[in-house]
Amino acid sequence: MGKSSEDARLALERGQTNRVEETTSRPIKLIIKANIFTLFNAILTTAVVVVLLVGNWRDAVFGIVMVTNALIGIISEIRAKYVLDNLAILEAPHSRVIRGGEEMEVASADLIQGDLVVLRVGDQVPTDGEVLASYGLRIDESMLTGESVPVRKREGDPVLSGTAVVAGEGLFETQKIGADSYANQLTRQAKRFKKAESELAAGIDTILKWISWVILPVVLLLVASQLRSEEGTTWQHAVVLAIAGVVGMIPQGLVLLTSLNFALAAAGLARDKVLMQELNAVEVLARVDRLCLDKTGTITTGEIAPEAFISLNEGLEEQARAALAAMVAQGENQTATATRAGLSAVEPAELLQQVPFDSARKWSAAVTEAGAWFYGAPEILTSGAVNAEAAGAVVAKHASSGARVVCLAHSSVKRIDEDHPVIPPDVEAVLIVVLSEAIREDAASTMSYFLRQDVGIKVISGDNPLTVGMIANKVGVKREPVKVMDARDLPDDPEALAEVVEEYDVFGRVTPEAKRQMVKALQSRGHTVAMTGDGVNDVLALKDADLGIAMGSGAPATRAVAKLVLIDGKFSKLPRVVAEGRRIIANMERVSALFLTKTAMSALLAVLVAIFAWRYPFLPRHLTIISSLTIGTPAFFLALTPNYRRYRAGFLRRTLYIALPAGVVLGTAALVSQRIYASVSLEVASTVATLTVLISALYLLGMMSRPIVAYRALILFAMLGIGAAIVVVRPAREFFALTWPTTSQWVGVLVIAGVASAVLELIYRNHARRFGDMTRIVGSIDE
Repeated sequence: MGKSSEDARLALERGQTNRVEETTSRPIKLIIKANIFTLFNAILTTAVVVVLLVGNWRDAVFGIVMVTNALIGIISEIRAKYVLDNLAILEAPHSRVIRGGEEMEVASADLIQGDLVVLRVGDQVPTDGEVLASYGLRIDESMLTGESVPVRKREGDPVLSGTAVVAGEGLFETQKIGADSYANQLTRQAKRFKKAESELAAGIDTILKWISWVILPVVLLLVASQLRSEEGTTWQHAVVLAIAGVVGMIPQGLVLLTSLNFALAAAGLARDKVLMQELNAVEVLARVDRLCLDKTGTITTGEIAPEAFISLNEGLEEQARAALAAMVAQGENQTATATRAGLSAVEPAELLQQVPFDSARKWSAAVTEAGAWFYGAPEILTSGAVNAEAAGAVVAKHASSGARVVCLAHSSVKRIDEDHPVIPPDVEAVLIVVLSEAIREDAASTMSYFLRQDVGIKVISGDNPLTVGMIANKVGVKREPVKVMDARDLPDDPEALAEVVEEYDVFGRVTPEAKRQMVKALQSRGHTVAMTGDGVNDVLALKDADLGIAMGSGAPATRAVAKLVLIDGKFSKLPRVVAEGRRIIANMERVSALFLTKTAMSALLAVLVAIFAWRYPFLPRHLTIISSLTIGTPAFFLALTPNYRRYRAGFLRRTLYIALPAGVVLGTAALVSQRIYASVSLEVASTVATLTVLISALYLLGMMSRPIVAYRALILFAMLGIGAAIVVVRPAREFFALTWPTTSQWVGVLVIAGVASAVLELIYRNHARRFGDMTRIVGSIDE
């Protein structure tokens, strides 16, 4: 009978249906808020407002960086949000139910607990429940469990929402509906927002946190020191000078350049059919040292292809092929479809009787004029065969290579008991069918690349461990034979699990939750983990990995949660992504030294000026000249240089080791210049200090640009030429509040800048001896 229409109406009024309230991954207002209300923006916004209130608008142009950086972050995160919001595992809009004794079609969202749902081929199971009736019902659970063979369902067996009917018919009673169903629980967890961790961004945030602790005291000290300096000034001008000191301490261009670099890398990879759903994901892959792969869809295409048909009885071979062609004509599962493909030229025999495949007995059967035929698992069909020894040897030979082996056996009986089918005693193995999973053409070469990069590879699959292990050996997951384990034997203790996952290379029969725990186990050992997959069973593991990678042909839910999607499914695209990540990390380390040198210089100036009540040597616009010509503009071009140097941990430490002493040198040069010429005039002192630091910083830029090839030399000369033009062209000179230096002042500028440059060279050489040459360009992705 099923539920009545009145039951459905009452359940609908109480909200007790399969309908799930649509949730968004992250509201847009929170995305905007997160990108606007940052520490970086708070510091710069305050500085811009103060300058506009008490100073000249030309001293507030640094605020453009803040706006641009916020826009890049907002746009990229909103795009990722819409991808997650469209995530859905349940896609069937309607279901057929029996209510009041009548079959009817209703919206899947209106199903209630206790409904009787009819299942037919092609249907998606809309809720969790229990099978009440089965007529050859077989369900494909591979997208949820990873098991590639459809499961035969009998009365009393459970069914999970999100799975699909591939054969037969059935009736089940709904038990878990709405948010309680398996598919909706998975969807809810998948929609959680998780941002990829960036070492570059984390390093910059660390610098900003340090600055935030000292910024207010520095401003107050600078204002006080400017008011009591020998030269004297108004409180408004003192505030502007204090802002100049603070803004100089903030590596604002570095924040913007990092975002731009990620955006440009994402755009370039998109042209190569690699979708970056989060900008900094490209950096994460360059840091990965453990790569977890799902077999199906990643190493293999997910398709089964016929490899060989081996006859064990030539007298029956022709009849055997004809009978088998008829038995697999409907292509009811992957094995049947692959077998049919190998018999496309064979005329199918006429079937007098047919018994469908059953996963419990592991064979199907049919009767032709030539007798009965049994097709299925060789270990079942050959165990009592008259030629068991010969057949067993052939099966063992091919099974050991990782192939899927199926046997066709013959009996002289003319009728099979369909209610209690058994294998007759006179059965003979006639045909051995060897099937193999199609391995992706690029799998072996990509594995080889990651091994050369010292990235440990773990194959995690829901399939048979032996089969997965053989395929892993074929594609070269390890230089020596892989160690294989059945995931059903994994320990529950987290520490013991971490030990096992470190030791073994291949895991079979892995459940979705076990995949997730294995990823976490690797992370607990300090590894940066990337996970690839294409099925819904991979969603949670992809979500928890440092970098989730999905195939373009994978399930929509899998593509939605992944940070990186290989649109054309080509595994060989990953080395290109690694190359982009390496370029960004290596080159950003190079240019970060420039930005953080200015931070160190500004911090030194702020402290010394505050202590000794000296006039701050620069206006904000002077720092704009120095920043634009020696850091911001050239850094953008330097960051685009091809560089495949391997990732090395400790980016911030290495960068500060050169930036801090270099900043001290430039800060000292600025103060010496300013103090020498302060007696002439404040404008002359600021001009000499600006030109001295400009020339010294250009020398530092030259060091960071080594080796000096043609286009880098062009950048250096262009920056030098623009700097000279600002000094020579009167309107530009006046805009930036500079004066034309006298001959003696030029001599002073060159002497102080020369000494500073010599000291910078010594610092650079000492850094190279300690950490290696940060400017070395690695020209090959394999180096």
